[in-house]
Amino acid sequence: MKINRLIGIIMVLQQNKKVTVPYLAEKFEVSRRTINRDIEDICRAGIPVFTTQGSDGGISIMEGFNLDTTVFTKEELEAIFIGLRTIDSVSKSSKATELARKFGEKVIPLADNMMIDLSSFYKDSLSEKIDLLKKAINQNRLINFHYYYNKGEEDKQIEPYLIVFKWSDWYIFGYCTERQDFRMYKLRRMWDLKITDEKFAVREIPEERKQFGEHITDDYFITAIYKPSEKYKLVEEYGPNSYTVREDGRLYTKWGFTDPDDTILWFLKFGDKVEIIEPDEMREKIKMIAENILDKYK
Repeated sequence: MKINRLIGIIMVLQQNKKVTVPYLAEKFEVSRRTINRDIEDICRAGIPVFTTQGSDGGISIMEGFNLDTTVFTKEELEAIFIGLRTIDSVSKSSKATELARKFGEKVIPLADNMMIDLSSFYKDSLSEKIDLLKKAINQNRLINFHYYYNKGEEDKQIEPYLIVFKWSDWYIFGYCTERQDFRMYKLRRMWDLKITDEKFAVREIPEERKQFGEHITDDYFITAIYKPSEKYKLVEEYGPNSYTVREDGRLYTKWGFTDPDDTILWFLKFGDKVEIIEPDEMREKIKMIAENILDKYK
């Protein structure tokens, strides 16, 4: 079964610092192409496997990563299966995954009662981008794309490393050749995506950059009062302990935001169901926007 081979490959990678595709193909009695597909599936399941080129190249698992492959628990197998389904839900190249792993007389079913669909009306173009990015990552090839963001739009060229789902959206994490730094790019803002013929040498990713935005601080504090009808939105975003209920039933909050622009977008979506108390500069910005909107509808 394929799931047995995938687990076997993970075990070999954990026991050896580096192995080659021909070695794995011979060991598991399959073609090199099959091994390459297996490595892709393992990466998609969240196991950090890297490939390096050259005479000393090969396949290796990230140092420090450990998965107990002697006795898999149901939860561990489900984690692998969920990782595969997550990518498959927005990828056109969906692959069948076996639903059980046998240990002696015991069969442990995977998450057959779970369905994950992270797609939306944006699925068609998103799936094409994900498939192209996976190909570029596997082949260590540079990508070009046109990018839209708050400062305008630019043509970008990056070394792609990881496809990331974070902050309820899809991103590509890579090294920008112009900025000479690792950056995150939102897939929904990327268009005219193309894989180039130019290959790149895989860089060592600094440990602090592997946090994917955890260094961003929420130190722009806003005090606000919401109408009771908006409670579910506050709970959905920040949890049931994120506000204080006042005597009149309104909800008092004091939260930190990353930057003023994102803060404005957050409050505007509540319309007249929220009032910013402080700081005064944010009150004035919201007031000015409201006046401009009113002028358009007079």
